[in-house]
Amino acid sequence: MTTTAQANSISTWAPDLNHSEVTFKVKHMMISTVSGRFNEFNVEVNNFDGIHFEESEVRFSAETASVNTSNDQRDAHLRSGDFFDADNFPQLTFQSTGIEKKSDQVYEISGDLNIRGTVKNIRLQAEFGGVLNDPWGNAKAGFTLEGKINRTDFGLNWNAALEAGGWLVAEEVKLNAEIQLAGQAS
Repeated sequence: MTTTAQANSISTWAPDLNHSEVTFKVKHMMISTVSGRFNEFNVEVNNFDGIHFEESEVRFSAETASVNTSNDQRDAHLRSGDFFDADNFPQLTFQSTGIEKKSDQVYEISGDLNIRGTVKNIRLQAEFGGVLNDPWGNAKAGFTLEGKINRTDFGLNWNAALEAGGWLVAEEVKLNAEIQLAGQAS
């Protein structure tokens, strides 16, 4: 890991997009799970010295048109007014409102998630993997984040009833992000 002195010289972190991903999962027809991702996103972490994450501020945004479930027809439907309405709401955003240390490497991040202009406070569990210097001397920090939301809380209401009962798309969406941050020189 980087030493405290090395980490203390950095307070702003941006994503290493080659080593990061933001994904989601939702039940389909109540019997299987569909996975997706956002291909274009940004993360900014401020006031992080490499040790005290609970004092940090986290900002996240994803381009809604970059949603990708590996199915062109489904992706077009997700970009439509039935779901993300990417033409009118090109980004979804998250802004942290507080970070609480739960154990040695586990944190709970509270923050405001904005999808389609609807803002709701959510909580994400974050596991801090640590800080290391890469082979070129650049400070990198790793996090795994998990959470869940009810998509209808954000106006993502489209659904279809199944003949046998139930719904085509579950309301609960599981969120996951594997984020590697790169320290930004001041």
